[in-house]
Amino acid sequence: MRVFALLFLAFLASGASAIDISNRYRSPRNAERRVRKSTELIVLHTTEAPARSSLNKLCERGEAHYCVTEVGTIYRIIDRDRVAFHAGRSMWNGKEDVDEFSVGIECVGYHDKAMDMVQIRAIRDLVKELQKMYKIPDERVVCHSHVAYGAPNKWQKKNHRGRKRCGMLFAMPSVRTQLGLTRRPASDADVRAKRLVVGDDYLRRVLYGSVDTMKSSYPKTPSPTQGQEGGGLLSWLRGNAKKPDNKNPDAGKPQISAKNPPPPPPKLVPAPTAPAAPTSPPKSIAELKSRGYVFKGSVTKGVTASKIAGSRWNSKDTYYTIRNKVIPGNTIDPAHIENGMGIWMK
Repeated sequence: MRVFALLFLAFLASGASAIDISNRYRSPRNAERRVRKSTELIVLHTTEAPARSSLNKLCERGEAHYCVTEVGTIYRIIDRDRVAFHAGRSMWNGKEDVDEFSVGIECVGYHDKAMDMVQIRAIRDLVKELQKMYKIPDERVVCHSHVAYGAPNKWQKKNHRGRKRCGMLFAMPSVRTQLGLTRRPASDADVRAKRLVVGDDYLRRVLYGSVDTMKSSYPKTPSPTQGQEGGGLLSWLRGNAKKPDNKNPDAGKPQISAKNPPPPPPKLVPAPTAPAAPTSPPKSIAELKSRGYVFKGSVTKGVTASKIAGSRWNSKDTYYTIRNKVIPGNTIDPAHIENGMGIWMK
C-alpha cells in the first residue's frame, strides 16, 4: 500500500495527463500531415453544428486536433504535434497560415450561446494540459475570430478582420475566467500595423473591448479544477484539503441536537413572470414590424448592404427580405445578397 501511495504521489508531481481522450474519431489523414515546426497558439473554435455531424466532418477532413462535445467528451482528431487544417485564411502578428504554428480545438456549440459547465471544465482541462506542454501563456489562448481574416470583396475593399465570429464567446472575460485564463490579447497587432482593417466592429468590441454577453451565464469565480470537485483523497494528496477520515466521514460536521436544531427550510418566493420574448426568427414583414424592426433601405447596384447597415450587415439582429422570405443577417451568404433585398434593423 505504501509503495502504491508513493507511486501515486510521483504521478501527481510529474504533471502526467489525467485527461481521458478518445480515439474514436481519430482522422485517417494523420499519416499524411507533417509535424509542426513550432506551437505558439491554442485556437478555440465553435462547431456551429451538433456533435455527430461535426465529428464526422472533422474526422474525414482532419480539421482540428481535438473536439470537445456538450457532455465533456474529448476526441482526438489529428495528433497534437501535426498540422491540422482548422484556421483557414488567418494571420497572427504578421504571420499568415496559423495552422502552421497552432493547436486547434473544436467545441460543439455556437459562438453566441453559453456552454454547460461540464463542457467548460473539459475545455479548461485540455487547454491547461496543452499550455503546460507547449509553454503557451494565457494571452495566446485565442478564438478563431482572433486570427481569421477576409480578403477584399464588394463590401470591404481591404484585407479585414471579421471574416468569422467562430469561437467568439471564448474571448469574453466571464468565459475566460471559467477556463482559468487570467489574461487575453490586449489589441489586434495586425490592425494596429495596418496589415488589416476592422470589418466587424461588434466583433472588435467583443475581442478587445468590454462586450461580454455571457456574464449572466457564469459565476464570477472559476469552477473547481479537475479532480478537486469532490475533495477526498485526491484533493488531500494535492494539498487542497484535510486528509479524509474514512472511519468517521461525519467528523467536523455540526451535529444536530435539541440545542442545535437544523436551520428552517428557505421560503420559496415565486419569481415574477414576464412575457417570454420570441425565440424564433420573424417569418414575415408584418412580424418584423410587430417586433419593432424598421426598414432601412434596399440593396441596389450602387448601394451595398454594408452602406445601409454598416458593420451590422451580418448581425443576427439584422434581417434581409426578398420574395416573401426573411433571412437573418448572421446566416446569409454574402454571395447571395442580391439587388432588391430590403434590410430591417432596430
